[in-house]
Amino acid sequence: MAIVHPTPMASGREDHEIRDLDLTDIGIALKQGWEDFQAKRGDLLFVGFIYPIVVLLAILSVGRVSTLPFIFPLVAGSVMLGPLFASGFYELARRREAGLDMRWRHFLDVVRGPSAPALFDLASVTGALFLIWIGAAWFIYHATVGQLGPDAVSSVGAFLNSVFTTSEGWRMILIGNLVGLFFAIATLAVSAVSFPMVVDKPVNWGVALRTSVRVARRNPVTMAIWGLIVVALLVLGALPALVGLTVALPVLGYATWHLYTRAVVR
Repeated sequence: MAIVHPTPMASGREDHEIRDLDLTDIGIALKQGWEDFQAKRGDLLFVGFIYPIVVLLAILSVGRVSTLPFIFPLVAGSVMLGPLFASGFYELARRREAGLDMRWRHFLDVVRGPSAPALFDLASVTGALFLIWIGAAWFIYHATVGQLGPDAVSSVGAFLNSVFTTSEGWRMILIGNLVGLFFAIATLAVSAVSFPMVVDKPVNWGVALRTSVRVARRNPVTMAIWGLIVVALLVLGALPALVGLTVALPVLGYATWHLYTRAVVR
């Protein structure tokens, strides 16, 4: 079946009308996201394993003791790549909303349809943020705990002891969390609306990114609460050996789509 999308590409200078958001919108988006998940839980539940597997592979690839300090930044930073992995859920939610066929085969329509170039451009932006965050984490570690020498990472216990019982460790925690907060805000601002928007509309990545930032600037409190909810659900999903992410990721993907539809006039 053909991929159903509008065909003309919007101007890079186009501004789309946006709306005010409040907690009611978040509640409705989450409710609709759960309903979408229930409608597709039979054949899409296993798709939620894709992202946890990527995270696990990242952890295993740096599993040597000498790279212990970078496991947390890698896992935390991987959330920046979440909107790209969730794009298939945006497409399924769009199709369900439009009354179109939403079988499993349409999950990958986003990477072979007209939205693919803009989607990959946005992925490059969030990917760059991820790499910069990892570089910042490396610098922060070497400027703090790294000054204690190789004994600080000689074992998991030694590393944890260095982090929580030394002034260098607490400086790393403080500075790392402040810098991480900046990257989290930046990622939320550029991706919360932009990814579902390029799935929905024939716009280029610049229009989508600018619209996402406009939504965040117009609704700072609501978007901050949304970001906290996303983090909380991801943390809860990750606690039971990441298995809970098989539910949290699809629900958040669907809910993000519905929050976008409430934020941007279509």
